[in-house]
Amino acid sequence: MAAPETADAGGPARAIPGNAAGPVKAIELRGISKVYPGRKSMANDNISLDLGRGEILCIAGENGAGKTTLMKILCGLEMPSAGEIFIRGKRVIIDSPLTARRLGIGMVHQNFMLFPEYTVAENMMMGIEPRRGFFFYDRVKAEAAAAQLIRAHHFSIEAGRPVKSLSVGEMQQVEICRMLCRNADILIFDEPTSVLTERETDSFFNTLKTLAHNGKSLVLITHKLKEIKLIADRVAVLRKGKLAGVRGAPEIDEREVSRMMVGAVPPAGVSAGTGPATGAVPAAAAGGPVLAFEDLTVLRRGQERPLLEKLAFAAGSGEILGFAGVGGNGLGVLEAVLGGFIHPASGRILHRGEDISRLNIRRLRNRGLAFVPADRLNVGSALSARVDENMIIDRRGEFFRRGIFNRKRARDFSGELIRRYRIAGKGSDPAGILSGGNIQKLILAREIEQFRDYIVFSEPTRGLDVAAAAFVHGRIAALRERGAAVILISTNLDEILALADRVIVLYRGRAAGEFRISGASDTRSIKEAIGACMTGLKT
Repeated sequence: MAAPETADAGGPARAIPGNAAGPVKAIELRGISKVYPGRKSMANDNISLDLGRGEILCIAGENGAGKTTLMKILCGLEMPSAGEIFIRGKRVIIDSPLTARRLGIGMVHQNFMLFPEYTVAENMMMGIEPRRGFFFYDRVKAEAAAAQLIRAHHFSIEAGRPVKSLSVGEMQQVEICRMLCRNADILIFDEPTSVLTERETDSFFNTLKTLAHNGKSLVLITHKLKEIKLIADRVAVLRKGKLAGVRGAPEIDEREVSRMMVGAVPPAGVSAGTGPATGAVPAAAAGGPVLAFEDLTVLRRGQERPLLEKLAFAAGSGEILGFAGVGGNGLGVLEAVLGGFIHPASGRILHRGEDISRLNIRRLRNRGLAFVPADRLNVGSALSARVDENMIIDRRGEFFRRGIFNRKRARDFSGELIRRYRIAGKGSDPAGILSGGNIQKLILAREIEQFRDYIVFSEPTRGLDVAAAAFVHGRIAALRERGAAVILISTNLDEILALADRVIVLYRGRAAGEFRISGASDTRSIKEAIGACMTGLKT
């Protein structure tokens, strides 16, 4: 009997000793672990999982649970630190996306990888283009082949249409067709319904069932419990990098899956906006709210479903207003709106009664906004600039006297913040050489110390160790005592519960529930109800 083989990015498959025991599966993962350099926790911790032929498997879990890392390992975008992978019974090493493709594995990412100016057929055939002669692209043959595949799978797209003219649901069809063109029979989808309308989701699920019926093996990364119930043959739940459990279709219970995901079971009778643990905190001090959204809607061009839909809230002085949710449900869009990077399609943003809906980030900061973004590398810092330059980037005027920049005073100021926030680096260091956690501390130090009126934190303790996170939480609480209006956006539910006076849960761009945290005695019930809203169990 021939030895099992594995594909190699540079040539034919190479033999590796070993055999998969038992019935042949499309995929078998055995003891997969992944540790990133500089991190104490494991992104994946000894995960063993399989996928059968013609099966639809959902991978569920909160943000940071390890879902995407596990699928990146399967797609060759990451290499595991330990463990084995078997594809159709053969042990393999997947060391590149090309290797994965040769093994019949394809992935549709949350952000589509299409060329808008090209046609559907051109996108489908990219890299495998039919040729006329040796040099020339055969457009007629490409469109005919694309149209044949589209018809075979009953898709609604047209081979000759430019991708930029398609809806988001149609773009997703193009991505699926691209994989099918390359003979992929293991298809992975990352949060596939996060940008789809309900009608597009129904159509997409019909497509998945047809593909599975035809023998394709499908993996869906998702957190939406109602959709898991509709589409999955099995669901595997990850929590903090570990496999919390696997349930078959007859055993899939939304409350049980929710408990496995977030550590709490939504109890009967507790829902958003009702019950003893919910209610409203006075949203403003005397003189009205500091910041208010009035029926704010954000709509991307060519997209039917809004990214945010009729969101309304008011945040007052001396209050921490938290926004909770999981990826793809509007937290990132809310951050971009608050930062002035995206303007609403309708509705208004008011700062102390004045309309600021169309202001850019520079004008918002002049009005008193302090802003800690989730993307610390591309938005929150200038990596090529020095640490001390990053510290004073928005307050350079304070260090000029009679037109001359007082560099010593700026160095002393930055040095004091480096000491107080325990940043491992010097003011003269380029910010880019700091670790991710220390860049986060730099941004937090800069924004907290220059606070004037209201401050937005998005994932403020991501990448920080326990001691540093506790320090930051103390600083955020101190801002509330100073009278700040604090907006806290976080996918870390424990962080929200520890800090917020109120929390609004976003699901599919809408406010799915609002809960009072401050003064509540039954925080367990609140956590359970918030978990239900986050996963769509209560909307």
